[in-house]
Amino acid sequence: MNKTALSFFKALMATPTPTGWEHRGQNVVADYMKTYADTVETDVQGCVHGVLNPTANVRVMLAGHCDEIGLMVQYISDKGLLTMTALGGVNVPLLQAERIIIHTAKGPIPGVVGVKPIHLMDAKERETAVTKIYELWVDIGAKTRKDAEKVVALGDVATIDAGWTDLRNGLVACRGFDNRVGAFIITDVLRRLKGKTLKVAVHAVSTVQEEVGLRGAHTAAFAVDPHIGIAVDVGFATDYPGMNEKIVGTANLGDGPILHMGPTYSHKLLSIIQKTATKAKIKTQIQPEGRGTGTDAYAMQMTRGGVAAGLISVPSRYMHSPVETISISDADACSQLIAETIIGLTGREVFTR
Repeated sequence: MNKTALSFFKALMATPTPTGWEHRGQNVVADYMKTYADTVETDVQGCVHGVLNPTANVRVMLAGHCDEIGLMVQYISDKGLLTMTALGGVNVPLLQAERIIIHTAKGPIPGVVGVKPIHLMDAKERETAVTKIYELWVDIGAKTRKDAEKVVALGDVATIDAGWTDLRNGLVACRGFDNRVGAFIITDVLRRLKGKTLKVAVHAVSTVQEEVGLRGAHTAAFAVDPHIGIAVDVGFATDYPGMNEKIVGTANLGDGPILHMGPTYSHKLLSIIQKTATKAKIKTQIQPEGRGTGTDAYAMQMTRGGVAAGLISVPSRYMHSPVETISISDADACSQLIAETIIGLTGREVFTR
């Protein structure tokens, strides 16, 4: 991966972006976009729009959501212990004994999710995972509610304290690849396209609040009014125990980005992307989806009078956990594939089914 791109990627992954509070990460995105885009703007929802060749008649919207799942302070007990609520699809059983960072007006506050000692658990407790988030508590070391309120307020948001870890063979584990990797890719596409002759306008949009209903993509797509939409997200890798390929299809880390086929996605656009991948010798994988998934591709497809939408995913292990794992080569190939696809567009393609 290009060194400049990798440095940006690591900086973005080190920046907390809990859904609804993405602004820190979006500042990182906007700063990178300014080097390569003709214009960069942030909309009222917090989506960052980087645009190349804005006067072209045909508009292509790239969407990668910047938000990650997180926690929010719901209640503070008399003893200064915090109860959290979920922001997005939090896997509650994974929270026990985790370290977290609470992002407050006074700065980051560390905390730990408490757990009962195994010595004091009965047989049933040892075999049963906690599934209700309000049964967990966060310890910040406060003595009382007043002591806790000196540094933490109701509504403060938090993220798991788990950062970038390099594994073997180009794999990386980190919290929140879902979907800061998508925001990285659509932004890095601008770097690849800078200085190229384009027949279409490119609107690279780092979207917000995908984890709670595709909200940023809905409003951004309405504003952009694209003719073509490509969403970038993570997809289910199946190369580890417990994954059923008969349910989600086959996808391996290191075998290239996933192309999605189904009713949500434009067949013509998929064909163009596949032909581009073949020409550029970029490996890809296919995952069929009978109903489509809850990604920004759906939001774009359903905006205004309809958009020819596609979804390209980076295979990910352990989704919605603190150790989401991807291959750097897959992310790099995804960026290259989208850039090559856009370069090849004439602006005269017809996507009517």
